[in-house]
Amino acid sequence: MAQGSQKFKAQRPGASKKHQQNKQKGPKKGGRIIAPKKAQVVEQQKLKKGLEVAIRNKIEQEVTHRASLSLHKSLSVVKGADSKGNPGAAHPGTSSK
Repeated sequence: MAQGSQKFKAQRPGASKKHQQNKQKGPKKGGRIIAPKKAQVVEQQKLKKGLEVAIRNKIEQEVTHRASLSLHKSLSVVKGADSKGNPGAAHPGTSSK
């Protein structure tokens, strides 16, 4: 006779198994956000982000103004239509930061 206890229970052939959650193995996708230790760093990042957006908008306005002056007819800037079928897709011209 075998010594020791059984390590597993025998299953019946028709018994249903419990559903386990499908956990993703390995590292998670996407960037990691590490909270700063100081609130001053957060304020500096907000200011930097605001300045970057303002500079980018100003450059875009200047380029469209110069382009409209060089053309003999009026220039109309057409923005891309938002696709409602895929809301998670990245839009061209927008930054993820």
